[in-house]
Amino acid sequence: MSEDPRQEALDYHEFPTPGKTSVNLTTPTQTQHDLALAYSPGVAEPCREIAADPLAAYRYTGKGNSVAVISNGTAVLGLGNLGALASKPVMEGKALLFKRFANIDSVDVQVDTTDSAEFINAVRLISGTYGGINLEDIKAPECFEIERALIEQCDIPVFHDDQHGTAIVTAAGMINALEIAGKQLSEAKIVCLGAGAAAIACMRLLVNLGASTENIFMLDRRGVIYPGREGVNEYKAEFSNQTNRRSLADACEGADVFVGLSGSNLLSAAMLSCMAERPVVFACSNPDPEIKPELALETRSDVIMATGRSDYPNQVNNVLGFPFIFRGALDVRATCINEEMKVAAVHAISALAKEPVTAEVLAACELDALEYGPEYIIPKPMDARLLSSVAAAVAKAAVDSGVAQLPYPEHYPLN
Repeated sequence: MSEDPRQEALDYHEFPTPGKTSVNLTTPTQTQHDLALAYSPGVAEPCREIAADPLAAYRYTGKGNSVAVISNGTAVLGLGNLGALASKPVMEGKALLFKRFANIDSVDVQVDTTDSAEFINAVRLISGTYGGINLEDIKAPECFEIERALIEQCDIPVFHDDQHGTAIVTAAGMINALEIAGKQLSEAKIVCLGAGAAAIACMRLLVNLGASTENIFMLDRRGVIYPGREGVNEYKAEFSNQTNRRSLADACEGADVFVGLSGSNLLSAAMLSCMAERPVVFACSNPDPEIKPELALETRSDVIMATGRSDYPNQVNNVLGFPFIFRGALDVRATCINEEMKVAAVHAISALAKEPVTAEVLAACELDALEYGPEYIIPKPMDARLLSSVAAAVAKAAVDSGVAQLPYPEHYPLN
C-alpha cells in the first residue's frame, strides 16, 4: 500500500490496465463456424426475430442484463461540475459495483451537454440498447426534470441513484435507528441540512413511510425553507415549513433527527446538545461529515450516529441498494422502478440488519462480533444476503404493483 493515498488511488485506476471494467465474450469464438454464427451470416437470424418482435431482444442479446450508467458530470461526487469526461472514473466505478454485487453487465456513458433537453433526447435515443438506465452525478434541479422526462419516454427502468439510492439506504437505517431510540417516524421532528437532489428524495421517501411534513425542517444555504422565502424552487417548496425558526441552531432545538447532505463540520456540538433525548444523526457529507463521530459521541453519549464513510460504524452506502434494486427489476423485466419497489427495498435492507451477522461478513470487515444496535443499524456492503433479500423484495413488489412483464421466478435469486 502506498504511503500517498492520492498516488495509490491513481495507481489503482492506471495499473495493470487503465480503467476498472472491460468487455468479456459469452459465446464460443474458436472456430470459423463459431464466427459464422456470431457474425455473418448467422447474426441475421436474431436480427430478423427482433425486427418482427422487439421483445425478442431479451432472448438473443444481452439487453436484459445490462444497465447504462449515464452522467453529464455536472455534480461529480462532492467536487461539483467537472464535466462529462471527468465523471468517467466514477461511472466506471458504478459499473464495477453493478457487476461485483449483482452480476449485471454495465457500461458507462458520458453525455457532454448541460442542456437538459439535449441530454434527455440523447439518452432516450440510446435507451433501447439497455435493460435499465442509472442516472448519476447530475446537478439539481435539472436532475428532477431529466429523470421525470426519461421515465415517461423510456420503457425500461430509469433511476437517478443520487436521489433514490441515497434515500432508500437512509430510510432503512433511519427506521432502525428510531426503533432503537424508542421513537416513531410519524412523530419525529426531522432537520434536513441540504436541499439538493438527495435531500429532497430522502425527505420524500420518509414522508411516504410515515413522516409528517409538518415535522420536517429543510435548510439550504440561506437557512430554513419557509413560505414566501426568496430562492426557493418548486422542489424545495415541497418542504416549506410554516415556522419562525430560521437558522440551523433554531431548527435543531428539540429535534429528534438530523440528516446532513450538505458539507463538512456544519453541525456544532452546541446544536447537537440542544436536540432531544436519544438523537439520531445521519451526517452523510463526504469525505468529511457535518459533525465528526468522535465529537458527536463526546457531546452526547446517547446519540445514534451514521455517516457516509466506511471507517465509521453505520455507513450510508448506496451500494446496499442500486445493484440489487436493478437486479430485481431486470429479473421480472419491470418497466420502471416505482414507489412500491423502493419501499420494498427499504424494508428488506432494514430487516437484514436485524439478522445475525455471518462469519463471512465479520471476516470481510475484520471484526470479531457485530449485532443489531446503535453501532449496527445498516447492513455491511459485503453481506451476500443483500442479493437474495433486496432483489427478491424488489422483484416481488414489481410483480405485485403491475409493472413487471415476467412472473415472479419460482426460484430466486436467478444469478
